[in-house]
Amino acid sequence: MKNKPLWRISVATSLEAEDAVAELLGTIFNRSASSHFNVEKQTSVVSVFCESKSSQIVREEISAGLRRIKNCGLKIGNGKIKITRVRREDWAESWKRHFKPIEIGTALLVKPSWSKKRPRKNQVVVILDPGLSFGTGQHPTTEFCLHQICSVGAACQQSSRRLDATKSFLDIGTGSGILAIAAAKLDFKSVCAFDFDPEAVRVARANARVNGVSRKLKITRGDVAKLPIHPARRFDLICANLISNLLIAERKRIVAQLNRGGILVLAGILKPEFGEVQKKFESSGLELVSAKSEKEWRSGAFRFAEK
Repeated sequence: MKNKPLWRISVATSLEAEDAVAELLGTIFNRSASSHFNVEKQTSVVSVFCESKSSQIVREEISAGLRRIKNCGLKIGNGKIKITRVRREDWAESWKRHFKPIEIGTALLVKPSWSKKRPRKNQVVVILDPGLSFGTGQHPTTEFCLHQICSVGAACQQSSRRLDATKSFLDIGTGSGILAIAAAKLDFKSVCAFDFDPEAVRVARANARVNGVSRKLKITRGDVAKLPIHPARRFDLICANLISNLLIAERKRIVAQLNRGGILVLAGILKPEFGEVQKKFESSGLELVSAKSEKEWRSGAFRFAEK
């Protein structure tokens, strides 16, 4: 793999739309996006790295996504798409400059392997190097999911009831595996995750091994559009960090996986699109119990409405 060429796909945009463009590229390529702001030119360059050169179809998908961001009211700048070949050494050093440790309250520390930051007392540590797979905890939507996992995990640890001590977790679109790994380390007893991209599955499994939890969770290749309407098992906590149109299109299949008293976390949603997502999931019997907006993004936690 080290001998394969590495390509950088970049989009020049505005600081205002930087996060939205990063989410767009991350979703299209299932890769973590990095960004750089040029103070003199007042331009942000958002990039992803992959091992195959972008096709015209992907270019068109990026352009369509940029139009969608623009229609949400964000100024995207010139939106120029650029593809260049880079050395892997340059890519690795770039990530070491950009990827810093993050803390989710006092419960969780996510850091790269090169970081010397020490955890607090009783703080769980997740070691995660960016790799080429999407999800490092740096993005607001991923961070919201991690907060929800920590919140439910803390409730599990504080409860003496057997039901609460065996909470289950499903990660839809796992990317790097960060959410599933965090859940496993926070003592969720049943953790499942899947992604449509086989490379993401490979990386997520590798990350699980590094963190010593590969036997505590199940990571498979799967498609949200093929989730069963009548599943054999359901989950107490589900995180679906996906684009809004996919969440809406597959909401019945997603909701079908949720236990009656469980929590469904929806993230990866642009602020102007959140209202429609909320409306569709409420029509499926859920109610919004928690939400957070940060920059251009809004994420929410839902549960079944009481009758």
